[in-house]
Amino acid sequence: MAFDWKDDTQVKEFIHSLGIEYRFGCYKEKKPEVCHLLGDYLESIKKDYNKAGKVYQSNCDDYNFGRSCYKFGTYTLLGRGRQAVDPGVAYKYYCKGCELGVSESCWNAGLMCLHNRLNAGNMKDYHKGLELLDKGCEGNDPLCCYYIGSLYITGVQEASIQKDMDKARRYSEKSCELGNIHACVNVSQMYQRGDGVAKDEAKGEMYKKRAAELQDELVKQQQTLTFQQGTKPV
Repeated sequence: MAFDWKDDTQVKEFIHSLGIEYRFGCYKEKKPEVCHLLGDYLESIKKDYNKAGKVYQSNCDDYNFGRSCYKFGTYTLLGRGRQAVDPGVAYKYYCKGCELGVSESCWNAGLMCLHNRLNAGNMKDYHKGLELLDKGCEGNDPLCCYYIGSLYITGVQEASIQKDMDKARRYSEKSCELGNIHACVNVSQMYQRGDGVAKDEAKGEMYKKRAAELQDELVKQQQTLTFQQGTKPV
């Protein structure tokens, strides 16, 4: 018999069965990827953030599942569910998620170092922040690559990080390739001005065109989203 998504009873039965399946896969079969799905189920379907947080934490601690480390880091940073707001704990879990290959976790941990979000009174740690962002960039996170490129464009005097346009270009080019508009603009300007790199107007135009293409894609995505949501009747 075909499943009818318009039938509320069938939908409720499906959701209930899904929860049972995830619990079995997590608690009985001890599959980390299923435990993470259980956390997502508790978070998005049941809206039980307290239980979801516990699942994410144990899945990180017991099974080293990076995405669960990332999620629990966010829970402790925001105080979601019954979790107390604790930037130090959040940073610990973000770092673990980063080491386990979750680039978004590298991004959050790196920013916490660069913007003094570890705990009250801590100094900024630019070098550790760059190390974390670099790992995220290696994992093809465009924001991590862009941020590093931006830091090398100006340098950071208080951290003795020298301006390095060659590094700025390399990180920015990778970020652009991964779809970051601002990185494309930065690289375009570098080549057009010959700022720290050999002047190359052709390459400057190429990256400028790439930025324009990404901007057009973004506008189309926003228009599609608006169309799908519909307009509010007058």
